[in-house]
Amino acid sequence: MEQLQITSAAPDSALLDLPWRTPLADWPADVLAALPRGISRHVVRFVRLDGRVLAIKEISEAVAFREYDLLRQLRKLEIPAVRPVGVVTGRLDDDGEPLEAALVTEHLAFSLPYRAVFSQALRPDTAARLIDALAVLLVRLHLVGFYWGDVSLSNTLFRRDAHQFAAYLVDAETGDLHRELSRGQREYDVDLARTNIIGELMDLAAGELLDEDVDELAIGDALVSRYAELWEALTGVESFGSDERWRVAARIDRLNDLGFDVGELSITTDIDGTTVRIQPQVVDAGHHSRRLFRLTGLDVQDNQARRLLNDLDSYVAATDRQEDDPQMVAHDWSQNIFQPTIRAVPRDLRRKLEPAQLFHEILDHRWFISEQAGRDVPMPEATASYVEHVLRHRPDEKAILGAPPGEQDLDADVDAGPDSAPEDDHFHLST
Repeated sequence: MEQLQITSAAPDSALLDLPWRTPLADWPADVLAALPRGISRHVVRFVRLDGRVLAIKEISEAVAFREYDLLRQLRKLEIPAVRPVGVVTGRLDDDGEPLEAALVTEHLAFSLPYRAVFSQALRPDTAARLIDALAVLLVRLHLVGFYWGDVSLSNTLFRRDAHQFAAYLVDAETGDLHRELSRGQREYDVDLARTNIIGELMDLAAGELLDEDVDELAIGDALVSRYAELWEALTGVESFGSDERWRVAARIDRLNDLGFDVGELSITTDIDGTTVRIQPQVVDAGHHSRRLFRLTGLDVQDNQARRLLNDLDSYVAATDRQEDDPQMVAHDWSQNIFQPTIRAVPRDLRRKLEPAQLFHEILDHRWFISEQAGRDVPMPEATASYVEHVLRHRPDEKAILGAPPGEQDLDADVDAGPDSAPEDDHFHLST
């Protein structure tokens, strides 16, 4: 008789307590988390287990293991994707009939599927910002040789990243990892993305969830244009005269502005040395987030990091500490500015947004009320005003994502980094 088996890199015995003998579609409400779900070809449910929210998808055993392995590889390549928890096999119902296997992933905190994003009262340019985030994700995937095969808004989760969004891959079922993608593979992914996105936006328009001024075809075309622009900036060959070597630094600065680090450049000259050609060989996303992490230990989205670094630069100038050790100044900024600002937000309201996003929005609010008052409003005053006039009236995103009020110690979120559970070995739990 086949036994239930859970294959996981970080085994959790609590998984055995879930009702695996019941088809996922019939799981009782008392184990489910009330989360907005995207469109999926499979049955997907969210459960709250040991203080975290897990996503469970019923699929065939072969597909479950393949997707699990792909997600593990993407995580090791530092691609934004959901964290795989394990695969459950050997499921039997109460009559002894076999049930499909289940892929278990960890739900991405503070993220929403695109339909949930549009169900809120957001700015008319939301669609364009989502597309921009998806273009960045698609370029990052293609740079590491990942062919998605089913690019869409439905297979992506979005998190706020300052004024923009950050996109995360959710569904790798149709994907494949190669040493390098051909131009045809990349173009197919981009063309499929355009087709799917236009269809998804038209579906939103039919449900009156899309602003009337949004042109669905133009948004789909924008994805293609944005992808091409990013791909050329990150991989294109640039030629210039040997007396214009400053353009090497300018190319690196331009890539840094896009949020990418250049690990290696290929620099060649022609026979007489009059022409120089450069091409990035190793390009890694997350330039600003890596710099902020090195300075402060804060692990945040890249646009959020850019905003926090700008405030850190202002702090350096205001305290006249340009000659001091950067890490010491960054530590003081974190202790005297960032953390006190977050802790000034009432505990029951901190679940609404990530700490870095809270700080970003408080900075925005401070600028706005300073302009209205005609004076420089101190940070504590700006924080109190933001809490009273803005934050209290915002949707409770943490509650939307399945965590009831007061469930977490939100002070810990200030310094929270990514989950660092080991993923190099597999463990098996059986009943």
